Amino acid sequence: MKVGEELPPLQIAVTRTLIVAGAVASRDYQDVHHDAELAREKGAPDIFMNILTTNGLVGRYVTDHFGSSTVLRRVAIRLGVPNYPGDTMVLTGKITGCGDDGTAEVSVVGTNGLGRHVTGTVTVSVPEGSA
Repeated sequence: MKVGEELPPLQIAVTRTLIVAGAVASRDYQDVHHDAELAREKGAPDIFMNILTTNGLVGRYVTDHFGSSTVLRRVAIRLGVPNYPGDTMVLTGKITGCGDDGTAEVSVVGTNGLGRHVTGTVTVSVPEGSA
C-alpha cells in the first residue's frame, strides 16, 4: 500500500431491496426510505438510500480492498445527491496517507447518474501482510 494507489471501482446496483433492507437493518424507519408514495408527498421522486446504508457500503468498499482483517478506525462521509432505485452507485478511492503503524487513509467518492452521492475519508488499520 502506498500513497496515490487507486482502489478499483465498485459498482453497486441501487435497488429498492437494498434501500429498504439498509434502512430496516439500521433501524431507520423514516417513510422516505420505504414508502414511495409518502416520499413523493415530501418532494422526492421516489424512496432514497439512508446515510447509514451509504456509510456501510463505503466501509465495505475499503475493507474489501485491504482484506477481512482490516479494522475501520474512522469513517467520515458527506452526502450529496440521493441514491434512488434503478441507478448505480460507483465507488472509487485513493490512498492519501500511510502511517508507520499500519494505518492508511483513503479518500472515497461515490457517484450515480445525478452526480456525487458521497464523499469522504476512511482511516483503517491494516495488519502486516494484508495489503
